[in-house]
Amino acid sequence: MRLTRYFLPVLKETPKEAEIISHQLMLRAGLIKQQAAGSYSWLPLGYRVLMKVQRIVEEEQNRAGAIELLMPTLQSADLWRESGRYDAYGKEMLRIKDRHEREMLYGPTNEEMITDIFRSYVRSYKDLPLNLYHVQWKFRDEVRPRFGAMRSREFLMKDAYSFDLDKARAVAAYHRMFVAYLRTYWRMGLTAIPMRAETGPIGGDLSHEFIVLADTGESGVFCHADLLSKPIPGADTDFRGDLSAIVSDWTSLYAATEDMIDMAEYEASVPEDKRISARGIEVGQTFYFGTKYTAPMKATVTGADGQEVAVHMGSYGVGVTRVVPAIIEAGHDENGIIWPVSVAPFEAVLINLKAGDTESDAACDKLYAELNTAGIDALYDDRDLGAGGKFATADLIGIPYQLIVGPRGLKEGQAEIKHRKTGERETLPIGGAVGRLKSLIEPQRRDQA
Repeated sequence: MRLTRYFLPVLKETPKEAEIISHQLMLRAGLIKQQAAGSYSWLPLGYRVLMKVQRIVEEEQNRAGAIELLMPTLQSADLWRESGRYDAYGKEMLRIKDRHEREMLYGPTNEEMITDIFRSYVRSYKDLPLNLYHVQWKFRDEVRPRFGAMRSREFLMKDAYSFDLDKARAVAAYHRMFVAYLRTYWRMGLTAIPMRAETGPIGGDLSHEFIVLADTGESGVFCHADLLSKPIPGADTDFRGDLSAIVSDWTSLYAATEDMIDMAEYEASVPEDKRISARGIEVGQTFYFGTKYTAPMKATVTGADGQEVAVHMGSYGVGVTRVVPAIIEAGHDENGIIWPVSVAPFEAVLINLKAGDTESDAACDKLYAELNTAGIDALYDDRDLGAGGKFATADLIGIPYQLIVGPRGLKEGQAEIKHRKTGERETLPIGGAVGRLKSLIEPQRRDQA
């Protein structure tokens, strides 16, 4: 993509309303634009990141055996009355009426609707297990939306729902999602720690929040330091097998949110030099809640003995729009964002230091064609702008690698590659620049696939 043909409205100054670094950088780098309190347009650069995050989420859900569908954003109030949650949910639910005075709501979550879909089609225990998921915009009328996309009123969420014949099988399904979540966040360059959590209005008695440690996090968290360096299950993980050992390994080390902390247990089970008391950003949550929805909504199947059985459910959310600022909180410096290759809007940016110069233009055009042929997702900064402005833009938007070409280097037949994360610079023959970039990028693609 040529920058002269792209829409990238970067800002020089930090907007006053932005309180935390991710919000500041998302506005300055042209990722989002606020439309109303807690409501944002995702501009082209931000949308590219969002879609890469969503793709990873979907790939790991599919790998774990979940099946994708799509449900409406507007839901009937009658479904929520069946489950008993319509009046109990609170003011966060946006309640509306259509022109026929039918009561509707803008879905904050989809347990009721997915249960209705299940009960309409599934009749026998032979059709289980089943896990259905979608990625959809949600709305929760937060009292105080803040921190940009971190805590917005309208947000994109992946929510999955498992259906199993009994508790043992439902917990096994929970374990599959638990492991899938470990892999999901790792592929995005995040260390997300599963912590005991309250179930809130979703319900149930088993839940984990996946937390990224950050000073700007809203939750107080307590955990064992070794959780920060535990190995993540690999791509060869068999999601058809028993994953309880992996889950037990992770949950054997203490980790809990401030709502669930048992200080006596924490201090007794975690050595003093291994205790972490910090702030964290919740990027996802998993729940097992048994028959909380299926019993009142009569979502049953015929068991092997011919008797009707209310199925056991779990639900599993990933805040897709929340993940993006979490990645920025975990990866930035004084100059801007530092994206991991897996979610970067572009993998490399080609910087023409003297656009309009015949030799520079010809060399950059050739390199840009080679980058495309090599399958490298590249942005070409071909603007008629000084070198300082181009470097500032490249650092701000956080592209992992910068390929820098100018008249001085061309006289020596050389180009330069800058590593955004480390600041390291390499000078090399221009003919080997694309090959070198490919050698840097491809291993990271493989490692996070």
